[in-house]
Amino acid sequence: MQKKQNNIGLVWFTTNLRVQDNLVLAEAIQNNEQVLALYCFDPRQFELDAFGFKKTEKFRAKFLIETITNLRANLKAINIELLVFHDKPEYAIPKVIQSFPIDAIYFQREWTRDEEQVFNNVVASIPQTVETHPYFDQFLYHPEDIGMSLTHIPNVFTNFRKNVEKYSSVRPSIITKAVENNITIENNTTIPSLDDLGFYEFETHRNSAFPFKGGESAALERLNHYFFETKQLGFYKKTRNGLLGTDYSSKLSSWLANGSISARTIYWEIKRFEETHYKNQSTYWLIFELIWRDYFKYIALKYGNDIFKLRGILNTSYKWRNDSFEIKKWLNGETQSTFVNANMIELKETGWMSNRGRQNVASYFAKDLGLDWRIGAAYFESLLIDYDVHSNYGNWMYVSGVGNDQRNRTFNVNLQADRYDANGKYQNQWLQATLF
Repeated sequence: MQKKQNNIGLVWFTTNLRVQDNLVLAEAIQNNEQVLALYCFDPRQFELDAFGFKKTEKFRAKFLIETITNLRANLKAINIELLVFHDKPEYAIPKVIQSFPIDAIYFQREWTRDEEQVFNNVVASIPQTVETHPYFDQFLYHPEDIGMSLTHIPNVFTNFRKNVEKYSSVRPSIITKAVENNITIENNTTIPSLDDLGFYEFETHRNSAFPFKGGESAALERLNHYFFETKQLGFYKKTRNGLLGTDYSSKLSSWLANGSISARTIYWEIKRFEETHYKNQSTYWLIFELIWRDYFKYIALKYGNDIFKLRGILNTSYKWRNDSFEIKKWLNGETQSTFVNANMIELKETGWMSNRGRQNVASYFAKDLGLDWRIGAAYFESLLIDYDVHSNYGNWMYVSGVGNDQRNRTFNVNLQADRYDANGKYQNQWLQATLF
């Protein structure tokens, strides 16, 4: 395709906040002589939701500010300016279109409730002459490559995994080239501070298992550390159920969630590790987890907004409770389970919780207490640095008996504590936790 001259392609960044291996950015650069980029800190993301939680709390807000700061610098290095607005996209984008000869917008395609509504608002707010170019770019296995329609996505993960492993392949990573002779503008837009977003400045908790900064550069540094400097990747399957420290798991989920790194990049770096060092169950198991991430995205594609409904994708009816006293005790780590309490305090103080902890506190909330699982999911959405809409609601449905767990299991939190925190070190640390 011949590049368009004179006019400008606009890249609207959402949850694909990286330069390398970014299909949306690469397509804009390939098809346009000049490229501008835009990101919006949407005020709606920092408002209260239906359950009274801020959709984005201070932990993810700080991580996002760091991410956008890094994205702006990395784009600048390839000669692209990033315009940043603390505004709704449907307000900010039309203003940019009025200021520059933009005839096409490139962005990552989304399909869940809030994201679809924003897209519809943007389309309604811009001239019909402006082309829109959405791309699926958040998968390990691209929808065009899995060999099945959305209606035939299996409701059992193992069937999905075996299918994609046998019949699909992961696309190569994309190398992003610099834009030559790009438009020169005076970029006076500013990245908001925590105060601008309604938060106070804070220090990361000294015991946080996730003390890392946001951004593509930090993501790649972490990957290199975990894979090649320490070779912890080779022990991932043995340590992944850990509770303390930074290296019991890859910790890549936060950067994956906002798209600072792609699943493809992680996959191909695992393959490079296997070629240069060794291949074992642990190297495979991180790929296995990436496939789980894909699976929940495909479940959301298949079932749409059913993932947010009380009866879930199974349309199963339970007698859910909405007991504010019990909910508050769970939120504050004041339940009858010290293991649940320790995990909930860690989340409240750091914005992070281990995978083992998440399964236990969610099961306790939904199965032991019988509380409306959507409230727990909304709290996770608010607090978690690595919140991902598909994985969050997919996992909550799973442990609550309205999702993809055909066995409808319940975690025995006491036995789990004995198995994964036998000496009580984790529980002691967080039950006695204090901030600086």
